Amino acid sequence: MIELRAATKDDVETIVQILSKSRAEYIPYAKSFHTRDEYRNWVFGNLLLTHDVVIAQFEGVDVGVLATTVDDQYAWINQLYLAPGFLGQGIGKYLLDYAFKVLPRPIRLWTFQENIRAIKFYEKNGFYSVNYTDGEGSEEKSPYVLYECT
Repeated sequence: MIELRAATKDDVETIVQILSKSRAEYIPYAKSFHTRDEYRNWVFGNLLLTHDVVIAQFEGVDVGVLATTVDDQYAWINQLYLAPGFLGQGIGKYLLDYAFKVLPRPIRLWTFQENIRAIKFYEKNGFYSVNYTDGEGSEEKSPYVLYECT
């Protein structure tokens, strides 16, 4: 059973753990250059303050994070991560369906060009590519693709 709940400041460590473990497992080519404390400070002082963040629970265990924002032109999925071991159980789709319910269209997101699993997931769910980068401007120096769903 999948349930969603609004993230609070008490979820900082849970969010850091899900994001960092997921990145290490699924996108090792996009290494973070931040310490665990820097990551924790970013979640507490930026992500939770400037985004709508929900936690996905699967059978009572915190296993997913979705962070969204809306600006003057677009709604954004800024973070959608699942803890390792929880892919293929419908949790990502559940989070994405939630985003589709609460966000106005068009919805945009960035993902790494090497993240084939994410690309297939987003394209299967109605997103299409609108821009590619060479990675030069990114912290990870890894090329991104910008996706949109209208």
